[in-house]
Amino acid sequence: MKSLFISFLIALPAVADHHLANELTAAEKKAGWALLFDGKSTEHFRNYKKESLSDRWVVKDGAITLTKKGGGDLITKKQYEAFEFTVDYNITPGGNSGLMFHVQETENTPWKTGAEIQIQDNVKGHDPQKAGWLYQLYKPEPVVDATKPAGEWNTLRVLITPEKCVQWMNGTKYVEYVKASKDWNERVAKSKFSKFPNFGKPTKGHLCLQDHGNVVSFRNIKIREIKK
Repeated sequence: MKSLFISFLIALPAVADHHLANELTAAEKKAGWALLFDGKSTEHFRNYKKESLSDRWVVKDGAITLTKKGGGDLITKKQYEAFEFTVDYNITPGGNSGLMFHVQETENTPWKTGAEIQIQDNVKGHDPQKAGWLYQLYKPEPVVDATKPAGEWNTLRVLITPEKCVQWMNGTKYVEYVKASKDWNERVAKSKFSKFPNFGKPTKGHLCLQDHGNVVSFRNIKIREIKK
């Protein structure tokens, strides 16, 4: 099974092509990529535990932007299991947000089930967890910062599978881990998430873009499901 999985990955492009904003190339379509945001419509998203999306999430200039605090966490309507995902984000100075995966709507907040990949301004941000790290669980060793300054676009890429999970920031590989492994479980036990019994347990769920109270924009939101 593992060899078939590796062969499948090799047969496809390693990363989505972002030379066209909010569009898929012919090669991407052939490889199985899907566009979750076309620069105009929010049809693939809604708020956490809601049927609709707050008007504080605004589509403008080819991006979906949280314009003010209180817009609520944005989730995909569809749930995903194994996938490759890529998104461009633009965070304001001092701003903070996050990307969560395998989120289930069983708790009052999405981060009690889905692990979070940090998004923030690493220069003026106040959180010791830096952009591109898996919050409180995995960070680059040695630590590296491949982010561009606040106000510029950064590209976050994520591979999530039962066999291996990998995170990249602007093409630089940050971390690799296996969900539910001994190492994973030990790290969760030492984190603030240890008191939430459902944290990191789901193997399928929504993707979530966090409302942390700061203005943040997203574009080029693409996903490639990995079928076994």
